[in-house]
Amino acid sequence: MKKPTTKKTITAKKKIEKPKPAKYFEAVGRRKTAVARVRLFTQGEKLILVNEKPCREYFPTLELQQIINSSLEKMKAFDKFRISAKVKGGGICAQAEAVRHGISRALVKFSPDFRKRLRKAGYLTRDSRMRERKKFGLKRARRAPQWSKR
Repeated sequence: MKKPTTKKTITAKKKIEKPKPAKYFEAVGRRKTAVARVRLFTQGEKLILVNEKPCREYFPTLELQQIINSSLEKMKAFDKFRISAKVKGGGICAQAEAVRHGISRALVKFSPDFRKRLRKAGYLTRDSRMRERKKFGLKRARRAPQWSKR
């Protein structure tokens, strides 16, 4: 006689091994209205991708590239990680600072020893200055309509 199959044997047959994902450290960086989700990969080619583009292509000026690389240079970890960042919102300068903030936070997750030096440099502090909202009856946040006598 044939033995009836049970649920346990059926589920065991369906189990498929998934490939192990690459180990990474993830953090979120913010500046004004820009938000950057940053991942530091320990394996792979050592480069920086921002929105699936190379860093030099996404941030064309040298100043913006230096902003992004500053936290890595501070920790002398420039050639240790492959960095992938997804950025949205804000302007290009705010996006660069958001990526730097995210990289710094991810570095602290990688090694808590980095925290003191990054904090001292000011890279872990979220710059909370944002544009004030427009008020009703005004042109901008505080700019009143021009007054005319007649």
